[in-house]
Amino acid sequence: MGFSFLDNMATSRPLLTVRGSEGLYMVNGSPHFTESTVFPRESGNNCKAYTFSKDGTSFAWGNGEKVNIINVTNKGLLHSFDLPKAVCLEFSPKNTVPATWQPYTTSKDGTAGIPNLQLYDVKTGTCLKSFIQKKMQNWCPSWSEDETLCAHYVSNEVHFFENNNFNTITNKLHLQKINDFVLSPGPQPYKVAVYVPGSKGYPNFAGPHAALANKSFFKADKVTMLWNKKATAVLVIASTDVDKTGASYYGEHTLHYIATNGESAVVQLPKNGPIYDVVWNSSSTEFYAVYGFMPAKVTLFNLKCDPVFDFGTGTRNAAYYSTYGHILVLAGFGNLRGQMEVWDVKNYKLISKPVTSNSTYFAWCPDGEHILTATCAPRLRVNNGYKIWHYTGAILHKYDVPSNAELWQASWQPFLDGIFPAKTITYQAVPSEVPNEEPKVTTAYRPPALRNKPITNSKLHEEEPPQNMKPQLGNDKPLSKTALKNQRKHEAKKAAKQETKKIKNLKRKLKAIEQLKEQAKIQKETALLQELEDLELGT
Repeated sequence: MGFSFLDNMATSRPLLTVRGSEGLYMVNGSPHFTESTVFPRESGNNCKAYTFSKDGTSFAWGNGEKVNIINVTNKGLLHSFDLPKAVCLEFSPKNTVPATWQPYTTSKDGTAGIPNLQLYDVKTGTCLKSFIQKKMQNWCPSWSEDETLCAHYVSNEVHFFENNNFNTITNKLHLQKINDFVLSPGPQPYKVAVYVPGSKGYPNFAGPHAALANKSFFKADKVTMLWNKKATAVLVIASTDVDKTGASYYGEHTLHYIATNGESAVVQLPKNGPIYDVVWNSSSTEFYAVYGFMPAKVTLFNLKCDPVFDFGTGTRNAAYYSTYGHILVLAGFGNLRGQMEVWDVKNYKLISKPVTSNSTYFAWCPDGEHILTATCAPRLRVNNGYKIWHYTGAILHKYDVPSNAELWQASWQPFLDGIFPAKTITYQAVPSEVPNEEPKVTTAYRPPALRNKPITNSKLHEEEPPQNMKPQLGNDKPLSKTALKNQRKHEAKKAAKQETKKIKNLKRKLKAIEQLKEQAKIQKETALLQELEDLELGT
């Protein structure tokens, strides 16, 4: 197997990798979007997984027979491992240890299966260690960015290894029923966030493994833990599978802030409903939450968990930061119509509002300018394909797979931070020859009797506009406890009044709809009676 190389790293054009029933192949980035010769297309539909190293110089894929690794920069095949059932692949942060996972199987006689998680030395190709890892969830060990520390979850314990020596466990973290853990990013001292599911009493966080900070959740079946980049705090989304009040199909969600200095707080979200997404900003000083029953709210909070800016309401369930953190995309994917809002977060100014229907995947390009959206199977088995956008809303390239084919995965080649220079934000859409063929929004059906009458506003929800939540100059004096309590009472009263007003408006609109229905029925009845009379006269 031979490989040629276009100097992609030097020209700083991230490749796009595409996997589907048409095979595995790569596409050159902007402005050409032609199929790349860095990686000759592998036809057939046997590829189950692929991955790049964090710096984008190595590429691994499984083709149903072997797992192959190539060095993109040096053109050649590095290693080939006999792992026909591999479905998960990953590289350690410094690209020294490739990790592979195959589904765990036991023998017919019930004896234990063979180790299914392998760690290799990328230089020599030798297997450093094999583990039994039954579940796909959290299958891959977690490394510190300098690889001096590696953490691996093993039945109620987290085992720690140093300097990729997997024959010696240097430390163990044992707490009752550990369910999940997340290693902190950044340099030493390393920290680990651990989730212990609820049980009677409290976990013992004292002793040799005393916690820097801890918080108990009274309602949580599962949690998502998100470190900020500086590893000074963790955001925890706690959720229950069922909302006992019956208010939500999604269960109950709460958002918690835990700092490594011991501070913690429940983030007060002004609207009830699910928490769809939470993201930290690049400087670790603020975070965004996407939450509430549709139309969902998006609010920016500071480290005191106070709101800084409210992005209003809209049909969105996800937030994505650009490489440099200067642009934020709010989007509504999945069962929403694919509306994107592209924001200049420094000036809180909207740049563009493109629509990408049926999208199941979104990713910023490492250059901080381009965006990939894709519709992939098995989430959606029709209209599969991908689009590459400029953040100003222009579609620069699109590919629709044939109706008898499927797209399974598409992603950018990663690059290390700092490779691409940050550019000034532009608000003018870049030129493109690719037409935007998003379907026009169809108008709601209206009975014939109402078609010549004025259209009334029939929105069930009034959308809220964006607003700055920062205290105005001259009003930044801290409030006393009594004043703060009164302010909160006033805000709660105001919110309750707004809710009552909304309920009244909804009831008024529903009553108007009923009246219109009755009008339509009466007019229809009159027409039917006339038609019956004409028929009877005719006979």
